[in-house]
Amino acid sequence: MLAWQVVEPRPIDDGPLRLVELPLPVPQGHQVRLRIAACGVCRTDLHVAEGDLAVHRPRVVPGHEIVGRVDALGPLATRFAVGDRVGAAWLASTCGTCRFCRSGRENLCLNATFTGWDHDGGYAEATLVDERFAYRLPDELSDEQAAPLLCAGIIGYRALRLSSLRPGGRLGLYGFGGSAHLTAQVAIAEGAEVFVATRSPEARRLASDLGAVWVGDAAEPPPEPLDAAILFAPAGDLVLPALAALDRGGVLAVAGIHLSDIPALDYARHLFEERVLRSVTANTRADGEELLRLAPRLGVRATTTPFSLRNADKALSELAHDRLVGAAVLLAE
Repeated sequence: MLAWQVVEPRPIDDGPLRLVELPLPVPQGHQVRLRIAACGVCRTDLHVAEGDLAVHRPRVVPGHEIVGRVDALGPLATRFAVGDRVGAAWLASTCGTCRFCRSGRENLCLNATFTGWDHDGGYAEATLVDERFAYRLPDELSDEQAAPLLCAGIIGYRALRLSSLRPGGRLGLYGFGGSAHLTAQVAIAEGAEVFVATRSPEARRLASDLGAVWVGDAAEPPPEPLDAAILFAPAGDLVLPALAALDRGGVLAVAGIHLSDIPALDYARHLFEERVLRSVTANTRADGEELLRLAPRLGVRATTTPFSLRNADKALSELAHDRLVGAAVLLAE
């Protein structure tokens, strides 16, 4: 089968990926094999390829927004049948026994593993997935629409819930790419007013089209204080204006797995009056199940740019240079 491997982490324009021919993997235990129909392109894939995230598996196949059909079952696999359409996401496995798993916080599992980082992912024609961490996908979602929901959607949804946004409240989104444009739709459908800060003119137009009440640059303070905000851009210097834009008691949730250094905070301006800065780490399976139930009902639709699997390196380059609007999706040829 064809697959892309991270042969040497380095800047995307220096060619960290290589397209190779690999044997078709054989499922073991609770694994199922998926023939991949679509795989979303996530900024985390870029962090894996460029080395922002430490190597967990040499020559890993990246990609963790996977939609495919089951074509082989491991000896213990009983949840799905051959031919079923399922999705695989970032969280690949947890131990189930640590203090975090036992308390319903499996996203913080001490021994968690991740698709496209610890295990080969979806930049390939096929992959193996533990059926216990896979999702049955709603029929209303096409392959191309479902793929971005499986990480960009899920992590944005978790960040939205952790932002403690009050009903009808004002939500700020800093950065407006694959995850933010999905999160905005959920928030607006639930009655929030959304304020978007992004440097991209194309992303600003998309934000306006989706119903944002204000669109501006990160350096501009929004016209009203925010009840909550989510930082999607991996830029630590945006933490300061985002915190400064919060009303008293507001929460800033940082949704990325990687963030550049945060400048020094001014306590009175950025944190006092019970403003909160918190990170968002991975997701639970419950987050994914909730979003996949909600998205069709709320009319959430991904803005996508399709690429063939053979052009995965180009898709990541487009993402790295902020030339994408919404989300890129790799489609089977």
